[in-house]
Amino acid sequence: MPAQRPTTELDARYSSALNPRPGAPEVTATEWAEAERRLEAAEIFWVSTVRPDGRLHVTPCIAAWHDGVLYFSTGRQEQKARNLAHDAHCALTTGANSLTDGFDLVVEGTAEPVGDRALLEEVITAFETKYGPHITSPEGTFHGLGDEFRGGDAVVLAVAPHTAYGFGRDNGVYSHTRWTF
Repeated sequence: MPAQRPTTELDARYSSALNPRPGAPEVTATEWAEAERRLEAAEIFWVSTVRPDGRLHVTPCIAAWHDGVLYFSTGRQEQKARNLAHDAHCALTTGANSLTDGFDLVVEGTAEPVGDRALLEEVITAFETKYGPHITSPEGTFHGLGDEFRGGDAVVLAVAPHTAYGFGRDNGVYSHTRWTF
């Protein structure tokens, strides 16, 4: 199910709110609409799952934000699929690698397999729209992904956020926003 509108909170402990820089604008929480815009635009995510023995597993993936839910996929025999079969809790992370500029997002939730065929077609359209020729062109990196989704060769997973975090860096001005659903 799509995520509800969250409560938004600035965590001053981890932002410039407690240690403002001279001349820097007042630090405020990032609105959820901005986070959604960034989730829609992000091309690479890192999915974190937990192995049955408790060790973490982190791997890059592509994902599409559609109707308040983050979707990604995995092969049925891949480590993340085995981990999620044991414990469906996961986190998807995206952002930048700069210390002073950028915005990182963490979405925590429970991965649910998509079984509804109509929803699956919407998700395929979301992936094709977002990644374009990477998926739709015969020369594309992920060409045929929609057919893999339809045929069940890849498991499509939906993560409606339980909690999300945004870590902003604007020329050294830091913000830490928590969204609770």
